[in-house]
Amino acid sequence: MSGALLATLREVVGAAHVLTRDTHDLSAYERDWRQRAHGHALGVVRPGSTAEVAAVVRACAAHGASLVPQGGNTGLVVGSVPDGSGTQVVLSLQRMNAVRAIDRANLTMTVEAGCVLQSVQQAAEAEGLLFPLSLAAEGSCTIGGNLATNAGGTQVLRYGNARELCLGLEVVTPEGEVWHGLTGLRKDNTGYDLRDLFVGSEGTLGVITAATLKLFPPPAARLTAWAAVPTLQSAVDLLGLAQQRLAAGLTGFEVMGQFALSLVDRHMPPLRVPLWRQSPYCVLLENSDSEGEDHARTQFEGLLEAAIERGLVSDAVVAESIAQARGLWHIRESIPLAQAQEGLNIKHDISLPVSRIPAFCDETDARLAREIPGVRLVNFGHLGDGNLHYNVQAPAGEDAKKFLQTQETRVNQLVFDAVARYDGSISAEHGVGSLKVEHLAHFKDPVALALMRRIKQAIDPHNRLNPGRVIQ
Repeated sequence: MSGALLATLREVVGAAHVLTRDTHDLSAYERDWRQRAHGHALGVVRPGSTAEVAAVVRACAAHGASLVPQGGNTGLVVGSVPDGSGTQVVLSLQRMNAVRAIDRANLTMTVEAGCVLQSVQQAAEAEGLLFPLSLAAEGSCTIGGNLATNAGGTQVLRYGNARELCLGLEVVTPEGEVWHGLTGLRKDNTGYDLRDLFVGSEGTLGVITAATLKLFPPPAARLTAWAAVPTLQSAVDLLGLAQQRLAAGLTGFEVMGQFALSLVDRHMPPLRVPLWRQSPYCVLLENSDSEGEDHARTQFEGLLEAAIERGLVSDAVVAESIAQARGLWHIRESIPLAQAQEGLNIKHDISLPVSRIPAFCDETDARLAREIPGVRLVNFGHLGDGNLHYNVQAPAGEDAKKFLQTQETRVNQLVFDAVARYDGSISAEHGVGSLKVEHLAHFKDPVALALMRRIKQAIDPHNRLNPGRVIQ
Protein backbone atom coordinates (compact mmCIF):
# COMPACT_ATOMS: atom_id res chain seq x y z
CA MET A 1 0.00 0.00 0.00
CA SER A 2 2.81 2.45 0.83
CA GLY A 3 4.37 1.96 -2.60
CA ALA A 4 1.05 2.60 -4.32
CA LEU A 5 0.49 5.76 -2.25
CA LEU A 6 3.94 7.12 -3.04
CA ALA A 7 3.38 6.43 -6.73
CA THR A 8 0.09 8.35 -6.60
CA LEU A 9 1.74 11.26 -4.79
CA ARG A 10 4.46 11.41 -7.44
CA GLU A 11 1.76 11.70 -10.08
CA VAL A 12 0.14 14.55 -8.16
CA VAL A 13 3.14 16.75 -7.37
CA GLY A 14 5.92 15.36 -9.54
CA ALA A 15 8.57 12.83 -8.56
CA ALA A 16 11.05 15.56 -7.55
CA HIS A 17 8.71 16.70 -4.80
CA VAL A 18 8.12 13.36 -3.09
CA LEU A 19 11.09 12.69 -0.83
CA THR A 20 11.82 9.27 0.66
CA ARG A 21 14.71 8.06 2.77
CA ASP A 22 16.13 5.82 0.06
CA THR A 23 17.08 8.93 -1.93
CA HIS A 24 16.99 11.84 0.54
CA ASP A 25 18.00 12.79 4.06
CA LEU A 26 14.67 13.47 5.78
CA SER A 27 16.06 14.49 9.16
CA ALA A 28 15.12 18.17 8.70
CA TYR A 29 11.48 17.09 8.40
CA GLU A 30 11.54 14.32 11.00
CA ARG A 31 13.20 16.13 13.93
CA ASP A 32 11.63 18.92 15.91
CA TRP A 33 13.48 22.21 16.45
CA ARG A 34 14.38 21.38 20.08
CA GLN A 35 15.63 17.90 19.13
CA ARG A 36 13.09 16.38 21.52
CA ALA A 37 11.63 13.96 18.98
CA HIS A 38 12.85 12.12 15.90
CA GLY A 39 10.11 10.50 13.86
CA HIS A 40 10.11 8.21 10.85
CA ALA A 41 8.03 9.29 7.84
CA LEU A 42 6.81 7.24 4.93
CA GLY A 43 7.78 10.23 2.83
CA VAL A 44 7.69 14.00 2.51
CA VAL A 45 5.44 15.52 -0.13
CA ARG A 46 5.92 19.13 -1.23
CA PRO A 47 2.90 20.40 -3.20
CA GLY A 48 3.13 23.64 -5.13
CA SER A 49 -0.52 24.70 -5.21
CA THR A 50 -3.75 24.44 -3.27
CA ALA A 51 -5.10 22.04 -5.89
CA GLU A 52 -2.10 19.79 -5.32
CA VAL A 53 -2.59 19.93 -1.54
CA ALA A 54 -6.21 18.85 -1.99
CA ALA A 55 -5.15 16.00 -4.28
CA VAL A 56 -2.51 14.86 -1.77
CA VAL A 57 -5.08 14.83 1.03
CA ARG A 58 -7.51 12.83 -1.10
CA ALA A 59 -4.80 10.34 -2.04
CA CYS A 60 -3.80 9.79 1.57
CA ALA A 61 -7.44 9.40 2.57
CA ALA A 62 -7.93 6.78 -0.15
CA HIS A 63 -4.94 4.80 1.16
CA GLY A 64 -5.78 5.26 4.84
CA ALA A 65 -2.61 7.20 5.59
CA SER A 66 -2.39 10.06 8.08
CA LEU A 67 -0.85 13.43 7.25
CA VAL A 68 1.37 15.73 9.29
CA PRO A 69 1.20 19.32 7.94
CA GLN A 70 4.49 21.17 8.32
CA GLY A 71 5.63 24.75 7.74
CA GLY A 72 9.05 25.91 8.91
CA ASN A 73 9.19 23.17 11.58
CA THR A 74 10.17 25.70 14.25
CA GLY A 75 7.48 24.68 16.76
CA LEU A 76 8.34 23.94 20.39
CA VAL A 77 5.72 21.34 21.36
CA VAL A 78 6.46 18.51 18.90
CA GLY A 79 3.41 19.24 16.79
CA SER A 80 4.72 19.03 13.24
CA VAL A 81 6.94 15.95 12.97
CA PRO A 82 5.84 12.38 12.20
CA ASP A 83 5.63 9.60 14.73
CA GLY A 84 7.94 6.59 14.60
CA SER A 85 5.63 4.27 12.68
CA GLY A 86 6.98 5.01 9.21
CA THR A 87 3.42 5.26 7.88
CA GLN A 88 2.74 8.99 8.10
CA VAL A 89 3.21 11.45 5.26
CA VAL A 90 4.75 14.83 6.04
CA LEU A 91 2.95 17.53 4.04
CA SER A 92 5.45 20.38 3.64
CA LEU A 93 3.96 23.71 2.55
CA GLN A 94 7.32 25.41 1.93
CA ARG A 95 6.96 25.53 -1.86
CA MET A 96 3.74 27.50 -1.53
CA ASN A 97 5.41 30.82 -0.75
CA ALA A 98 3.82 33.37 -3.07
CA VAL A 99 2.45 36.77 -2.12
CA ARG A 100 -0.78 36.62 -4.09
CA ALA A 101 -2.00 40.19 -3.63
CA ILE A 102 -1.61 43.39 -1.64
CA ASP A 103 -4.60 45.72 -1.37
CA ARG A 104 -3.27 49.05 -0.12
CA ALA A 105 -6.66 50.71 0.19
CA ASN A 106 -8.05 47.79 2.17
CA LEU A 107 -4.82 47.36 4.15
CA THR A 108 -4.65 43.63 3.44
CA MET A 109 -2.20 41.13 2.00
CA THR A 110 -3.00 37.64 0.73
CA VAL A 111 -0.13 35.17 1.01
CA GLU A 112 0.38 31.45 0.72
CA ALA A 113 0.98 29.34 3.81
CA GLY A 114 4.64 28.63 3.05
CA CYS A 115 5.65 32.30 3.07
CA VAL A 116 8.35 32.87 5.66
CA LEU A 117 7.23 35.46 8.20
CA GLN A 118 10.19 37.72 7.53
CA SER A 119 9.36 37.72 3.80
CA VAL A 120 5.80 38.80 4.62
CA GLN A 121 7.14 41.63 6.78
CA GLN A 122 9.46 42.73 3.96
CA ALA A 123 6.73 42.58 1.32
CA ALA A 124 4.55 44.83 3.48
CA GLU A 125 7.46 47.20 4.12
CA ALA A 126 8.14 47.46 0.37
CA GLU A 127 4.62 48.89 0.04
CA GLY A 128 5.16 51.34 2.88
CA LEU A 129 3.03 49.26 5.26
CA LEU A 130 3.49 47.16 8.39
CA PHE A 131 2.73 43.54 9.19
CA PRO A 132 3.39 43.52 12.94
CA LEU A 133 3.70 39.84 13.84
CA SER A 134 7.28 39.42 15.10
CA LEU A 135 8.92 36.28 16.50
CA ALA A 136 12.47 35.18 17.24
CA ALA A 137 12.09 32.51 14.52
CA GLU A 138 10.72 34.93 11.90
CA GLY A 139 13.54 34.10 9.49
CA SER A 140 12.36 30.50 9.16
CA CYS A 141 8.81 30.10 10.53
CA THR A 142 5.96 30.31 8.03
CA ILE A 143 2.59 32.05 8.02
CA GLY A 144 0.74 28.73 7.83
CA GLY A 145 2.47 27.54 10.98
CA ASN A 146 2.00 30.91 12.68
CA LEU A 147 -1.74 30.69 12.10
CA ALA A 148 -2.00 26.98 12.88
CA THR A 149 -0.51 27.67 16.33
CA ASN A 150 -1.99 31.17 16.77
CA ALA A 151 1.52 32.54 17.31
CA GLY A 152 2.06 35.51 19.60
CA GLY A 153 5.41 37.24 19.67
CA THR A 154 6.58 40.63 20.87
CA GLN A 155 3.79 42.97 19.71
CA VAL A 156 0.67 41.19 20.95
CA LEU A 157 0.20 44.02 23.45
CA ARG A 158 -0.72 46.39 20.59
CA TYR A 159 -1.73 44.23 17.62
CA GLY A 160 -2.87 40.90 19.06
CA ASN A 161 -1.97 37.29 18.26
CA ALA A 162 -1.88 35.81 14.75
CA ARG A 163 -5.63 35.24 15.02
CA GLU A 164 -6.28 38.98 15.32
CA LEU A 165 -4.07 39.66 12.30
CA CYS A 166 -5.94 37.27 10.01
CA LEU A 167 -9.15 38.15 8.15
CA GLY A 168 -9.62 35.15 5.89
CA LEU A 169 -8.28 31.68 5.11
CA GLU A 170 -8.05 29.13 2.36
CA VAL A 171 -8.16 25.63 3.86
CA VAL A 172 -8.09 22.07 2.56
CA THR A 173 -10.39 19.87 4.64
CA PRO A 174 -9.70 16.24 5.65
CA GLU A 175 -11.96 15.23 2.76
CA GLY A 176 -9.77 17.06 0.26
CA GLU A 177 -12.27 19.84 -0.31
CA VAL A 178 -11.15 23.48 -0.49
CA TRP A 179 -12.76 26.18 1.61
CA HIS A 180 -12.30 29.44 -0.26
CA GLY A 181 -12.47 31.89 2.62
CA LEU A 182 -9.89 34.49 1.60
CA THR A 183 -12.03 37.47 2.50
CA GLY A 184 -10.59 40.87 3.29
CA LEU A 185 -13.72 41.96 5.13
CA ARG A 186 -13.54 43.32 8.66
CA LYS A 187 -17.25 42.62 9.10
CA ASP A 188 -18.97 39.44 7.91
CA ASN A 189 -21.64 38.23 10.31
CA THR A 190 -23.01 35.33 8.25
CA GLY A 191 -22.77 32.36 10.57
CA TYR A 192 -20.09 30.47 12.46
CA ASP A 193 -16.59 31.95 12.26
CA LEU A 194 -14.71 29.15 10.50
CA ARG A 195 -11.53 31.20 10.47
CA ASP A 196 -11.34 31.05 14.24
CA LEU A 197 -11.95 27.31 14.13
CA PHE A 198 -8.89 26.62 11.99
CA VAL A 199 -6.56 29.24 13.49
CA GLY A 200 -4.89 27.56 16.46
CA SER A 201 -6.02 24.05 15.51
CA GLU A 202 -2.41 22.95 14.79
CA GLY A 203 -3.26 21.16 11.56
CA THR A 204 -5.74 18.78 13.20
CA LEU A 205 -8.86 20.09 11.43
CA GLY A 206 -7.59 21.27 8.06
CA VAL A 207 -4.53 22.36 6.10
CA ILE A 208 -4.18 26.15 5.82
CA THR A 209 -2.92 26.93 2.32
CA ALA A 210 -3.31 30.74 2.20
CA ALA A 211 -4.41 33.66 4.34
CA THR A 212 -5.55 37.25 4.02
CA LEU A 213 -3.73 39.32 6.63
CA LYS A 214 -4.22 42.77 8.12
CA LEU A 215 -1.70 45.48 7.35
CA PHE A 216 -1.14 48.77 9.15
CA PRO A 217 0.39 52.17 8.40
CA PRO A 218 3.87 52.17 9.92
CA PRO A 219 4.46 54.43 12.93
CA ALA A 220 6.18 57.75 12.29
CA ALA A 221 8.72 56.88 14.97
CA ARG A 222 9.68 53.84 17.00
CA LEU A 223 11.83 54.12 20.11
CA THR A 224 13.19 51.39 22.37
CA ALA A 225 14.24 51.62 26.01
CA TRP A 226 15.91 49.20 28.41
CA ALA A 227 15.19 49.61 32.11
CA ALA A 228 16.44 47.88 35.25
CA VAL A 229 13.69 47.21 37.81
CA PRO A 230 14.12 46.10 41.43
CA THR A 231 11.24 43.59 41.54
CA LEU A 232 8.76 41.87 39.30
CA GLN A 233 6.02 43.90 40.97
CA SER A 234 7.91 47.04 39.91
CA ALA A 235 7.83 45.76 36.34
CA VAL A 236 4.05 45.28 36.55
CA ASP A 237 3.64 48.78 38.00
CA LEU A 238 5.87 50.18 35.24
CA LEU A 239 3.64 48.49 32.68
CA GLY A 240 0.60 50.23 34.13
CA LEU A 241 2.38 53.59 34.10
CA ALA A 242 3.52 53.03 30.50
CA GLN A 243 -0.01 52.14 29.40
CA GLN A 244 -1.27 55.31 31.04
CA ARG A 245 1.40 57.56 29.53
CA LEU A 246 1.83 55.98 26.08
CA ALA A 247 -1.61 54.40 25.51
CA ALA A 248 -1.70 52.60 22.13
CA GLY A 249 1.86 53.72 21.46
CA LEU A 250 3.14 51.01 23.79
CA THR A 251 3.81 48.19 21.33
CA GLY A 252 6.27 46.09 23.28
CA PHE A 253 6.88 45.30 26.95
CA GLU A 254 9.25 42.42 27.67
CA VAL A 255 10.63 41.27 31.02
CA MET A 256 13.90 39.37 31.46
CA GLY A 257 15.24 37.81 34.64
CA GLN A 258 18.83 38.30 35.70
CA PHE A 259 19.85 34.66 35.17
CA ALA A 260 18.32 34.64 31.68
CA LEU A 261 20.41 37.70 30.75
CA SER A 262 23.50 36.21 32.37
CA LEU A 263 23.27 33.32 29.90
CA VAL A 264 23.32 35.75 26.98
CA ASP A 265 26.28 37.55 28.55
CA ARG A 266 28.11 34.24 29.06
CA HIS A 267 27.46 32.59 25.71
CA MET A 268 27.23 35.69 23.48
CA PRO A 269 29.62 38.26 24.98
CA PRO A 270 29.72 40.51 21.87
CA LEU A 271 26.09 41.49 22.55
CA ARG A 272 27.07 43.43 25.70
CA VAL A 273 23.93 43.11 27.81
CA PRO A 274 23.20 46.41 29.64
CA LEU A 275 22.34 46.82 33.33
CA TRP A 276 21.80 43.13 34.04
CA ARG A 277 24.27 42.85 36.91
CA GLN A 278 22.62 45.55 39.00
CA SER A 279 19.03 44.35 39.10
CA PRO A 280 17.04 41.10 39.34
CA TYR A 281 14.96 42.04 36.29
CA CYS A 282 15.25 44.20 33.20
CA VAL A 283 12.42 45.43 30.99
CA LEU A 284 12.47 46.20 27.27
CA LEU A 285 9.88 48.77 26.16
CA GLU A 286 8.91 49.93 22.68
CA ASN A 287 7.02 53.13 21.91
CA SER A 288 5.55 53.50 18.41
CA ASP A 289 4.43 57.07 17.86
CA SER A 290 2.35 58.63 15.09
CA GLU A 291 3.65 62.17 15.68
CA GLY A 292 7.36 61.72 15.08
CA GLU A 293 10.58 60.99 16.91
CA ASP A 294 10.77 64.18 18.97
CA HIS A 295 7.32 63.59 20.43
CA ALA A 296 8.07 59.92 21.04
CA ARG A 297 11.35 60.69 22.79
CA THR A 298 9.76 63.34 24.99
CA GLN A 299 7.05 60.86 25.99
CA PHE A 300 9.56 58.12 26.68
CA GLU A 301 11.90 60.26 28.73
CA GLY A 302 8.97 61.62 30.76
CA LEU A 303 7.79 58.08 31.44
CA LEU A 304 11.21 56.91 32.61
CA GLU A 305 11.77 59.98 34.78
CA ALA A 306 8.43 59.38 36.51
CA ALA A 307 9.26 55.69 36.95
CA ILE A 308 12.63 56.50 38.52
CA GLU A 309 11.02 59.02 40.88
CA ARG A 310 8.54 56.35 42.02
CA GLY A 311 11.27 53.77 42.56
CA LEU A 312 9.99 51.50 39.80
CA VAL A 313 13.18 51.85 37.74
CA SER A 314 16.75 52.05 39.06
CA ASP A 315 18.42 52.90 35.74
CA ALA A 316 17.47 53.06 32.07
CA VAL A 317 18.84 53.67 28.58
CA VAL A 318 16.97 54.82 25.47
CA ALA A 319 18.31 53.63 22.12
CA GLU A 320 19.80 56.51 20.13
CA SER A 321 19.56 54.83 16.75
CA ILE A 322 17.78 52.07 14.86
CA ALA A 323 20.94 49.98 15.15
CA GLN A 324 20.97 50.34 18.93
CA ALA A 325 17.28 49.47 19.15
CA ARG A 326 17.82 46.36 17.05
CA GLY A 327 20.73 45.44 19.28
CA LEU A 328 18.55 45.58 22.39
CA TRP A 329 15.88 43.45 20.76
CA HIS A 330 18.55 41.03 19.59
CA ILE A 331 19.63 40.52 23.20
CA ARG A 332 16.06 39.68 24.20
CA GLU A 333 15.60 37.32 21.27
CA SER A 334 18.91 35.58 21.98
CA ILE A 335 17.82 34.25 25.38
CA PRO A 336 16.42 30.95 23.99
CA LEU A 337 19.61 30.32 22.00
CA ALA A 338 21.81 31.13 24.99
CA GLN A 339 19.74 28.80 27.13
CA ALA A 340 20.09 26.04 24.55
CA GLN A 341 23.88 26.47 24.68
CA GLU A 342 23.74 26.14 28.45
CA GLY A 343 22.07 22.73 28.01
CA LEU A 344 18.74 20.97 27.73
CA ASN A 345 16.04 22.58 29.84
CA ILE A 346 12.40 22.24 30.83
CA LYS A 347 10.39 24.86 28.95
CA HIS A 348 7.09 26.41 30.00
CA ASP A 349 5.02 28.75 27.88
CA ILE A 350 2.42 29.98 30.35
CA SER A 351 0.00 32.87 30.59
CA LEU A 352 -1.38 34.50 33.72
CA PRO A 353 -3.36 37.59 34.65
CA VAL A 354 -0.67 40.29 34.68
CA SER A 355 -1.68 41.34 38.18
CA ARG A 356 -0.93 37.85 39.54
CA ILE A 357 2.45 37.26 37.91
CA PRO A 358 4.59 38.53 40.83
CA ALA A 359 2.82 36.32 43.37
CA PHE A 360 2.97 33.31 41.04
CA CYS A 361 6.71 33.73 40.54
CA ASP A 362 7.41 34.30 44.24
CA GLU A 363 5.54 31.14 45.20
CA THR A 364 6.76 28.92 42.36
CA ASP A 365 10.39 30.11 42.54
CA ALA A 366 10.46 29.27 46.25
CA ARG A 367 8.79 25.89 45.78
CA LEU A 368 11.20 24.83 43.04
CA ALA A 369 14.18 25.97 45.13
CA ARG A 370 12.96 23.81 48.05
CA GLU A 371 12.15 20.78 45.94
CA ILE A 372 15.29 20.88 43.75
CA PRO A 373 18.16 22.69 45.50
CA GLY A 374 20.33 24.67 43.08
CA VAL A 375 17.78 24.71 40.26
CA ARG A 376 18.16 27.72 37.96
CA LEU A 377 15.16 29.63 36.58
CA VAL A 378 15.26 31.23 33.15
CA ASN A 379 12.27 33.54 33.45
CA PHE A 380 11.51 35.95 30.61
CA GLY A 381 8.68 36.83 28.27
CA HIS A 382 5.93 39.12 27.13
CA LEU A 383 4.86 40.70 30.39
CA GLY A 384 2.61 43.15 28.55
CA ASP A 385 0.21 40.35 27.58
CA GLY A 386 0.80 38.08 30.59
CA ASN A 387 2.93 35.46 28.78
CA LEU A 388 6.00 34.09 30.57
CA HIS A 389 8.58 31.62 29.32
CA TYR A 390 9.20 30.16 32.74
CA ASN A 391 11.99 27.72 32.01
CA VAL A 392 13.88 25.48 34.40
CA GLN A 393 17.60 24.74 34.02
CA ALA A 394 19.51 22.03 35.84
CA PRO A 395 21.69 23.03 38.80
CA ALA A 396 25.17 24.14 37.77
CA GLY A 397 27.41 21.18 37.03
CA GLU A 398 24.57 18.67 36.82
CA ASP A 399 24.04 16.63 33.66
CA ALA A 400 21.32 18.52 31.75
CA LYS A 401 20.06 15.50 29.83
CA LYS A 402 19.73 13.43 32.99
CA PHE A 403 18.00 16.33 34.74
CA LEU A 404 15.45 16.53 31.94
CA GLN A 405 14.80 12.79 32.05
CA THR A 406 14.43 12.57 35.82
CA GLN A 407 12.82 15.88 36.74
CA GLU A 408 10.61 17.00 33.85
CA THR A 409 7.42 15.27 35.02
CA ARG A 410 7.87 16.55 38.57
CA VAL A 411 8.70 20.11 37.50
CA ASN A 412 5.83 20.28 35.01
CA GLN A 413 3.34 19.13 37.62
CA LEU A 414 4.56 21.70 40.13
CA VAL A 415 4.51 24.56 37.62
CA PHE A 416 1.20 23.61 35.99
CA ASP A 417 -0.53 23.20 39.36
CA ALA A 418 0.61 26.70 40.29
CA VAL A 419 -0.57 28.08 36.95
CA ALA A 420 -4.02 26.58 37.59
CA ARG A 421 -4.19 28.08 41.07
CA TYR A 422 -3.48 31.50 39.61
CA ASP A 423 -6.11 31.13 36.85
CA GLY A 424 -3.60 30.84 34.04
CA SER A 425 -3.01 28.66 30.98
CA ILE A 426 -0.30 26.04 30.46
CA SER A 427 0.10 27.11 26.82
CA ALA A 428 0.14 30.77 25.88
CA GLU A 429 1.56 30.87 22.35
CA HIS A 430 3.41 27.64 21.55
CA GLY A 431 0.34 25.43 21.28
CA VAL A 432 -0.33 21.95 22.63
CA GLY A 433 1.26 19.65 20.06
CA SER A 434 2.04 16.24 21.50
CA LEU A 435 4.08 17.45 24.49
CA LYS A 436 1.10 18.89 26.38
CA VAL A 437 -1.78 16.85 25.03
CA GLU A 438 -1.96 14.60 28.12
CA HIS A 439 -2.01 17.60 30.45
CA LEU A 440 -5.22 19.01 28.94
CA ALA A 441 -7.29 16.37 30.73
CA HIS A 442 -6.19 17.91 34.04
CA PHE A 443 -6.07 21.61 33.17
CA LYS A 444 -8.84 22.15 30.61
CA ASP A 445 -12.51 22.46 31.42
CA PRO A 446 -14.13 19.03 30.79
CA VAL A 447 -17.01 20.54 28.84
CA ALA A 448 -14.52 22.37 26.60
CA LEU A 449 -12.61 19.12 26.04
CA ALA A 450 -15.80 17.29 25.11
CA LEU A 451 -16.74 20.00 22.63
CA MET A 452 -13.24 19.89 21.11
CA ARG A 453 -13.48 16.13 20.66
CA ARG A 454 -16.88 16.47 18.97
CA ILE A 455 -15.50 19.08 16.58
CA LYS A 456 -12.56 16.83 15.69
CA GLN A 457 -14.86 13.85 15.20
CA ALA A 458 -17.23 15.85 13.01
CA ILE A 459 -14.58 17.34 10.74
CA ASP A 460 -11.97 14.56 10.72
CA PRO A 461 -13.83 11.38 11.72
CA HIS A 462 -11.02 9.08 10.56
CA ASN A 463 -8.37 11.04 12.50
CA ARG A 464 -6.11 11.49 9.48
CA LEU A 465 -4.85 15.04 10.08
CA ASN A 466 -2.02 15.33 12.61
CA PRO A 467 -3.32 12.57 14.91
CA GLY A 468 -2.24 12.62 18.55
CA ARG A 469 -1.91 16.41 18.62
CA VAL A 470 -4.03 18.88 20.61
CA ILE A 471 -6.79 16.41 21.47
CA GLN A 472 -6.93 12.69 22.17
